[in-house]
Amino acid sequence: MTITLSAVIVDAADLESESFFWHRILGGTIHKTPTHHFLRIAGSPVVVIQQAPEHVPPQWPDGRSQQMHVDLSVDDLAAADRLAVEAGARRLRPLGDKALSATGSGVYASPAGHPFCMRAS
Repeated sequence: MTITLSAVIVDAADLESESFFWHRILGGTIHKTPTHHFLRIAGSPVVVIQQAPEHVPPQWPDGRSQQMHVDLSVDDLAAADRLAVEAGARRLRPLGDKALSATGSGVYASPAGHPFCMRAS
Protein backbone atom coordinates (compact mmCIF):
# COMPACT_ATOMS: atom_id res chain seq x y z
CA MET A 1 0.00 0.00 0.00
CA THR A 2 1.23 3.48 -0.86
CA ILE A 3 -0.09 6.67 0.69
CA THR A 4 0.97 10.02 -0.74
CA LEU A 5 0.20 13.56 0.25
CA SER A 6 -1.91 15.04 -2.55
CA ALA A 7 -2.96 18.40 -1.09
CA VAL A 8 -2.65 20.76 1.84
CA ILE A 9 -5.88 22.64 2.62
CA VAL A 10 -5.70 26.12 4.16
CA ASP A 11 -8.82 27.81 5.54
CA ALA A 12 -9.19 31.55 4.98
CA ALA A 13 -11.94 34.13 5.31
CA ASP A 14 -10.29 36.12 2.46
CA LEU A 15 -9.50 33.79 -0.44
CA GLU A 16 -7.76 36.47 -2.51
CA SER A 17 -5.21 37.65 0.04
CA GLU A 18 -4.37 34.14 1.25
CA SER A 19 -3.99 32.67 -2.26
CA PHE A 20 -1.99 35.72 -3.42
CA PHE A 21 0.35 35.22 -0.47
CA TRP A 22 1.02 31.50 -1.08
CA HIS A 23 1.32 32.06 -4.85
CA ARG A 24 3.85 34.84 -4.29
CA ILE A 25 5.90 32.69 -1.90
CA LEU A 26 5.73 29.35 -3.77
CA GLY A 27 5.06 30.30 -7.42
CA GLY A 28 3.03 27.90 -9.53
CA THR A 29 -0.37 28.49 -11.11
CA ILE A 30 -3.76 29.17 -9.53
CA HIS A 31 -7.14 27.83 -10.62
CA LYS A 32 -10.01 29.67 -8.91
CA THR A 33 -13.54 28.57 -8.10
CA PRO A 34 -15.96 30.61 -5.97
CA THR A 35 -15.02 28.66 -2.82
CA HIS A 36 -11.51 27.28 -3.48
CA HIS A 37 -8.26 28.44 -5.04
CA PHE A 38 -5.99 25.59 -6.19
CA LEU A 39 -2.27 26.41 -6.27
CA ARG A 40 -0.35 23.89 -8.36
CA ILE A 41 3.43 23.81 -8.00
CA ALA A 42 5.54 21.37 -10.02
CA GLY A 43 6.70 18.46 -7.86
CA SER A 44 4.62 19.46 -4.81
CA PRO A 45 1.21 18.63 -3.38
CA VAL A 46 -1.56 21.04 -4.37
CA VAL A 47 -2.11 23.92 -1.93
CA VAL A 48 -5.86 24.54 -1.69
CA ILE A 49 -7.11 27.77 -0.16
CA GLN A 50 -10.63 27.03 1.07
CA GLN A 51 -13.27 29.70 1.75
CA ALA A 52 -14.03 29.67 5.47
CA PRO A 53 -16.02 32.83 6.32
CA GLU A 54 -15.92 32.08 10.06
CA HIS A 55 -12.19 31.31 10.11
CA VAL A 56 -10.55 32.51 13.33
CA PRO A 57 -6.75 32.83 12.99
CA PRO A 58 -4.65 30.89 15.47
CA GLN A 59 -2.98 33.01 18.14
CA TRP A 60 0.13 30.86 18.34
CA PRO A 61 2.41 30.75 20.26
CA ASP A 62 0.62 32.66 23.02
CA GLY A 63 -3.03 31.71 22.56
CA ARG A 64 -5.24 29.45 20.48
CA SER A 65 -3.52 26.39 19.05
CA GLN A 66 -1.76 26.73 15.71
CA GLN A 67 -3.67 23.66 14.37
CA MET A 68 -0.81 22.91 11.94
CA HIS A 69 2.03 24.73 10.28
CA VAL A 70 4.16 24.55 7.14
CA ASP A 71 7.97 24.47 7.00
CA LEU A 72 9.65 25.94 3.92
CA SER A 73 13.31 25.37 3.02
CA VAL A 74 15.07 28.45 1.63
CA ASP A 75 18.58 29.07 0.36
CA ASP A 76 18.64 32.77 1.38
CA LEU A 77 16.74 33.42 4.60
CA ALA A 78 17.10 37.21 4.48
CA ALA A 79 15.73 37.41 0.90
CA ALA A 80 12.93 34.94 1.74
CA ASP A 81 12.04 37.04 4.80
CA ARG A 82 11.74 40.18 2.66
CA LEU A 83 9.57 38.37 0.08
CA ALA A 84 7.28 36.89 2.74
CA VAL A 85 6.73 40.24 4.46
CA GLU A 86 6.15 42.03 1.12
CA ALA A 87 3.59 39.35 0.22
CA GLY A 88 1.67 39.90 3.46
CA ALA A 89 3.30 37.69 6.11
CA ARG A 90 3.57 38.82 9.69
CA ARG A 91 6.70 37.93 11.64
CA LEU A 92 5.88 35.99 14.81
CA ARG A 93 9.49 36.37 15.99
CA PRO A 94 11.64 39.41 15.25
CA LEU A 95 14.22 38.62 12.58
CA GLY A 96 17.01 39.54 15.00
CA ASP A 97 15.68 37.07 17.59
CA LYS A 98 18.35 34.78 19.10
CA ALA A 99 16.30 31.79 17.91
CA LEU A 100 16.76 32.89 14.29
CA SER A 101 20.54 32.86 14.44
CA ALA A 102 20.59 29.70 16.56
CA THR A 103 18.21 27.68 14.38
CA GLY A 104 18.58 29.34 10.99
CA SER A 105 14.83 29.80 10.80
CA GLY A 106 12.15 32.48 10.86
CA VAL A 107 8.61 32.09 12.19
CA TYR A 108 5.72 33.84 10.44
CA ALA A 109 1.95 33.91 9.92
CA SER A 110 0.20 34.12 6.55
CA PRO A 111 -2.48 36.80 5.99
CA ALA A 112 -5.10 34.40 7.41
CA GLY A 113 -2.89 33.78 10.46
CA HIS A 114 -1.56 30.32 9.57
CA PRO A 115 1.91 29.83 11.09
CA PHE A 116 4.83 28.78 8.91
CA CYS A 117 8.60 28.57 9.30
CA MET A 118 11.29 29.31 6.78
CA ARG A 119 14.50 27.39 7.42
CA ALA A 120 17.88 27.84 5.80
CA SER A 121 18.64 24.79 3.69
